[in-house]
Amino acid sequence: MKKAIIVEGKTDREKLLQVLAEPVDIICTFGTSSLSKLEKLIDEENYDEVYVLVDADKAGSSLRRNIKYLFPNFRHLYTQKKYREVAATPLEEISKILSNAHFLVKEFYY
Repeated sequence: MKKAIIVEGKTDREKLLQVLAEPVDIICTFGTSSLSKLEKLIDEENYDEVYVLVDADKAGSSLRRNIKYLFPNFRHLYTQKKYREVAATPLEEISKILSNAHFLVKEFYY
């Protein structure tokens, strides 16, 4: 089963790679929320499951809204608002978010 996670930028991607224990394509939008650019960037037919994990801020909300419009079947994951950014979310929290979505994650000791 081929999975992908859509994030906003390189630091978000790096954060997820520290936690994931399975191969997952991480697609960076690099700040674009343009509908036409998103359609070109994300080829949903290449994946069995696609997830969205973006920042809890205005730009992230705009991106999430456009992705929901274009790709209504994608699954949305959320960081807590107190962290605002995926890159600022502690590894343990990222691990919980991904584990709850049935990703294999590395073990963290709390």
